[in-house]
Amino acid sequence: MKDKQIEKLIVSEKKRQKGVINLIASENYVSEDVLKALGSELTNKYAEGYPGARYYGGNEFVDKIENLCKERALKLFGLTGSKWHVNVQALSGSPANVAVYLGLVPVGGKIMGMNLQDGGHLTHGYKVSITGKVWQQVPFGVDSKTEIIDYGEIKKLAEKEKPNIIVAGFTAYPRIVDFKKFKEIADSVGAYLMVDMSHFAGLVAGGVYPTPFKYADVVTTTTHKTLRGPRSAMIFSKIDDREIYKKIDKAVFPGLQGGPHLNQIAAIAVTLKEADTPAFKKYAGQILKNAKALSGELQKLGWRIVSGGTDSHLILMDTWMDGKGIGGKVAGDRLEAGGIIVNKNTIPGDTRSPMDPSGIRLGTAAETTRGKKEKDFVKIAQKIDKILKTKSK
Repeated sequence: MKDKQIEKLIVSEKKRQKGVINLIASENYVSEDVLKALGSELTNKYAEGYPGARYYGGNEFVDKIENLCKERALKLFGLTGSKWHVNVQALSGSPANVAVYLGLVPVGGKIMGMNLQDGGHLTHGYKVSITGKVWQQVPFGVDSKTEIIDYGEIKKLAEKEKPNIIVAGFTAYPRIVDFKKFKEIADSVGAYLMVDMSHFAGLVAGGVYPTPFKYADVVTTTTHKTLRGPRSAMIFSKIDDREIYKKIDKAVFPGLQGGPHLNQIAAIAVTLKEADTPAFKKYAGQILKNAKALSGELQKLGWRIVSGGTDSHLILMDTWMDGKGIGGKVAGDRLEAGGIIVNKNTIPGDTRSPMDPSGIRLGTAAETTRGKKEKDFVKIAQKIDKILKTKSK
């Protein structure tokens, strides 16, 4: 690289990544093939529109790439092109979610989603996001005692508020979501059911987490978490007489963006092929084993794990412990100083500031990519415990 300043920074970041234990639940490590697709000549091509209907010329090969990506997406999740449509042009998870609302929810309409404190995402209608400014959020949470979703309470809330769309999914909820119950609730109030599977898409692909496709009208996902791909997104829409997919495609383009990032789309295609293998299924299973090993050892060491455990790749750890421990920001800073990267996170019922909440979020996907097994995560838990219990000077 001729730009030595940037080259030096990239090399430094590469070295940093190699030198830490990465427990960020929304990060992973892509293959060399994914990196090659991202850095290919495809970044030179502008192809506004969709395959077969572009506004620029020279699309012979990029049309084939986008169509192949869509074919692989449907195949990976066991879907047929007659019943499901997939848009692979959304630039990231947040724009993908906004596109769904733009296509299906009238301005000022209601989005029913998990509140941020209990594990939801900003784009599930939270007030500081555009999704909470253009639309109204009807927030639901978890039971204060079990810290698990109470579907009976969600049903009551839906019947009262009559949302236009219900979002089932999370960014910091460690348990399995019952998509069937969510569908029953959505149908009872005439709402669309959207599942944001950004965090657990790789687990669904690996067959170790329930599939949402049997019940959802729309499924959105990023591709860079457990799916282990580039930073991008996909939107799956059920094909029926409501023409959901046409509304969402128009919301993506021309509603929200212009030309797609074809290097990202090619990298998604590579990712989907990698995920459609026995090796990936084994990987997904190991992610869960590792999460349970990490959660279990932390509990043995005296730490409170939100909801008592995990059914996925992520763990919410209460570091504050009703004032007996330390805040999430301090915990995160101490761990980073000790070579372990996490993120501070609110926990259900949190009374502390989001900038220094009561907990941290841990994930096992990235370190599982590096080959770590249960015994390694037991040692990681012990290291976390030692760092957090050592008083700073």
